[in-house]
Amino acid sequence: MRPIVIAANWKMNTTPADAGDLARTIASRTREEGVTRVICPPSVCLAAVRDALEHEDVAVGAQNVHHELGGAYTGEISVSMLAGLATWVILGHSERRAYFAETDDLVGRKLDRALAGGLRPIVCVGEVLADREAGREAAVVDAQLRGALEGRDPAALAAAGLVIAYEPVWAIGTGKNARGADAAAMADAIRTSLRGIGWADHADETPVLYGGSVTSANVGEFLSEPGVDGALVGGASLKPDEMAGIVARAGLTAAARGLAS
Repeated sequence: MRPIVIAANWKMNTTPADAGDLARTIASRTREEGVTRVICPPSVCLAAVRDALEHEDVAVGAQNVHHELGGAYTGEISVSMLAGLATWVILGHSERRAYFAETDDLVGRKLDRALAGGLRPIVCVGEVLADREAGREAAVVDAQLRGALEGRDPAALAAAGLVIAYEPVWAIGTGKNARGADAAAMADAIRTSLRGIGWADHADETPVLYGGSVTSANVGEFLSEPGVDGALVGGASLKPDEMAGIVARAGLTAAARGLAS
């Protein structure tokens, strides 16, 4: 049974002075059986969030990791630097691809480092509006998955708890809305792509999250789809009320799928 995962991506928000309080508040208001919770703050806030969550069943994730172990890479963070600070990591987020020219090959190399460092990866894929309007969305995501995952051991990635997050870039902060059916179709396409590169049963075991302007008002539409296993939450993850609503709805999905005791 695939887990239900709600991952909060705080992006470039919060400071070490306020991140711990926010994490503690969110954790206290989102205790739902059967839901795996992850908070991914900026790297400078990782220690504060880790300490704030010491007594909570909430994982801490990094928003990025470098593909080299160390060296002259000003401003970057290596996997060894994350030891003791994070247990998850987001890779290939649409903003990293768009603003920092991250390629599928680079995402794959970061994935290798994450696995070697014991981090559980969330690999992000998704199409822009032009691709969707041209009917290329499945082909684009297939290419992203192949570029990052092909040639790597499916069993090792499954054992590491690989999660795929589908981000329809055209539905993030644009006023355009994806529907549950869009997310469900892409979840199916993602697992078809995984089977196409030799993942066999591991494809069906891989959780797929939806990550396109998720809110407490729309999350139910996505979590009602059997192929969708949670959400990667952006702006709403900075608001305790929103996170409480999102995780509460995820708890209903977990119970329906038999994940809650």
